[in-house]
Amino acid sequence: MIHILKKIERDIYPYLPFQITQLLQQVDEAALKNIIEIRLRTNRPLQLVLPNGSYAVQEHGKLSSDFQKGYICSEVDVTHTIQAMSKNSFYALEQELRMGYITLEGGHRVGIAGQAILNDGKLKAIKNISSMNIRISREVKNCAEPILSYLIDHHTRIFNTLIIAPPRCGKTTLLRDIVRSLGSGKINFSSVQVGVVDERSEITACKNGIPTLDIGDSVDVLDGCPKSTGILMLIRSMAPDVIVTDELGREEDVIALSEALHAGVSVITSVHGDCIENVRNRPYVKQLIEEKYFDRYVVLTDRPGIGTVREIISVKDETVLFSRKNDKGASLCC
Repeated sequence: MIHILKKIERDIYPYLPFQITQLLQQVDEAALKNIIEIRLRTNRPLQLVLPNGSYAVQEHGKLSSDFQKGYICSEVDVTHTIQAMSKNSFYALEQELRMGYITLEGGHRVGIAGQAILNDGKLKAIKNISSMNIRISREVKNCAEPILSYLIDHHTRIFNTLIIAPPRCGKTTLLRDIVRSLGSGKINFSSVQVGVVDERSEITACKNGIPTLDIGDSVDVLDGCPKSTGILMLIRSMAPDVIVTDELGREEDVIALSEALHAGVSVITSVHGDCIENVRNRPYVKQLIEEKYFDRYVVLTDRPGIGTVREIISVKDETVLFSRKNDKGASLCC
């Protein structure tokens, strides 16, 4: 438990204004260790998002559901934080800002909102940033262990797997531990070469291209690279047995993914959604679902806790291999 507190102190506090850091340092450790997000909004209350809801932060770090009594973030607070995160150089983060987020060392993703600048109808940049959502990244070793046997075909290959979950349900945390497990040889394979396309620098938390988290010994990472480019690069250059990436969503991602599958490389990836029916209606991903590109679906939920596996489904014969309703003891919590 102390680990996540030290991680927040090391990775997050240096960017925040002194008065906000001082408040957070007074928050009860039992609450702080479970923090999911820190939200700053200009002229509105500082909010901490915990598994059981959102809270304002009052004097002496007291949490309250009454937002009117909490600390109010000033324009200076938000400006200070974004300048510290960008090291006073928005130009250096231009590509990330255009995507609406910044990734900090440690894999923490910071969503931003403000005034959009358009060029020929396309988003060029965001200025006058007024909202920030700092999502705390966690490394939960062995959280994937209960499901690994479902992802392996008699110790001969890794099943193509799609992890389905809404935001804040542990997709990235689970993917991170799958990478570590495969890359550490924990699955009784003689050798598995894993390639990770970490477009948002969240899975492996690279610094200068080198992972800062324990991801195993047989893992190669393309950090900050678009999935559509990185998947094909890894296939051509690194000969992976498995490619892992996060959050499908664009047409080019799906095209590259289908090429990997046709090349005989196993793929483990994720998509936003709360069920297969929901994902089936998503543009581009629909094709992968209808043509049964995947062998396994792993559906996550946040009930009773973040990272709980609701279902594991064998795609080709449409068999439910695991259901939380039928086996409460086999749930996974990240």
